[in-house]
Amino acid sequence: MGLDNKQKDMTPYDMSRKPVKQFPPLLLLLWGAALVSTPGLKKNKIRMEGLKPPFLVYSTHQGFSDYFIVPRMLFPHRANYVSDMEGFAAFGNAAYRAGGCIGKRRYVPDVSVMLNIRYALKQLKQTVVLFPESRHCDAGITSTLPDNLGKLAKFLDVPLVVIYSHGCYLANPFWDEERSRKVRMESTAELLYTREELRKASADEVQRLVEEKLQYDEYAWQKENGIKIDYAERAEGLHLPLYQCRSCGTKGKMRSRGADLWCDDCKKRWSLTADGDLADSDTGELCSISEWYRQERGQVEKEIEDGTYKELDIPVKVEALPNEKGFVPMGSGRLVYNSEGFYLYLEDQYAQKEDYTPLFFSNRKQESLQTEYNYKKRGKCIVLSTKNCCYYVYSEDENFIVTELEFAVEKYHSLSVRNDRDGKKKL
Repeated sequence: MGLDNKQKDMTPYDMSRKPVKQFPPLLLLLWGAALVSTPGLKKNKIRMEGLKPPFLVYSTHQGFSDYFIVPRMLFPHRANYVSDMEGFAAFGNAAYRAGGCIGKRRYVPDVSVMLNIRYALKQLKQTVVLFPESRHCDAGITSTLPDNLGKLAKFLDVPLVVIYSHGCYLANPFWDEERSRKVRMESTAELLYTREELRKASADEVQRLVEEKLQYDEYAWQKENGIKIDYAERAEGLHLPLYQCRSCGTKGKMRSRGADLWCDDCKKRWSLTADGDLADSDTGELCSISEWYRQERGQVEKEIEDGTYKELDIPVKVEALPNEKGFVPMGSGRLVYNSEGFYLYLEDQYAQKEDYTPLFFSNRKQESLQTEYNYKKRGKCIVLSTKNCCYYVYSEDENFIVTELEFAVEKYHSLSVRNDRDGKKKL
């Protein structure tokens, strides 16, 4: 993708610009691409007969295939899609808007986005699709969901549909998205609430049901359906989400090649079976990828709770994405992360940090963190966003473990939310 902002124009993208209906030529192209990209998709529909736009859709987001599955599930209706800014840079503002996309920066609350969603539903009479996980899943299980999905659905006051799919992650796992495995896919579109039912339900009830419907464990689904993945290089990249050795506990020393995963520190090895299990090379004992991932999260949460989680201070390279014109190189810098959040110093400003105010991204304000394992084939990356710009931060430092940072941000954020609620109760 040619995504360079050659003019280095830092003018923020206008998020308040009203969305438009999908242009018919692009809609036909999208449906055609979706049909070609997801052959043999098994479609299920529950309570969808006779439902007409506008309605709100929450969809799971396992991988890139979701962008083709959802249009097929909504056919013959068109929709508007809430999308990250990178899509506007990749495909061009005019084409992306004509495709029905509504711009948003991940994990940044923005009233303009909310107003545009409401405009599409109420004025354009179009269905609006959101992917609440906001990113492709790391290890085949549901990413952290926002706690305001019930409130949002109640506020928008239209029928609520959920789309939940299987097979997308297994076909293109986030840690090796460039190479595909042949895996069957299936998807279900279900009307959760009519408008009348939604008005009678509480926001908490809606939230609980949405969270229940959007839960998945792709490795459990793989076993239940007897799916074999014999791809010879099926484990390459798995060390990125499984960064901590299950045997010795060392972080950042895991490696992978072919079907094998191992620790460079203690030399322990596992092999990824065709059934989706990790087999201990010494004992043959099987362990689950999703459970390994959950244990890593638990370890980070424990370190934060007992005060032993270490502050990060590393050299980085930074690119800015302020608008649809592409990326602006920002040079080198330093990234500091602690219990308060991220401090990003650009160029040589870190050496003068007493006299310089860095870009600050509070744990309290961001519910999660956008992570990339090999963005633009340049390696690991995190994205830190303000309302006006997204900063893509890269580092080759061995302590730059993006999955661990994701866990930490989510834990610190949940603690902030809990402390706020406890404070209100005391008042």
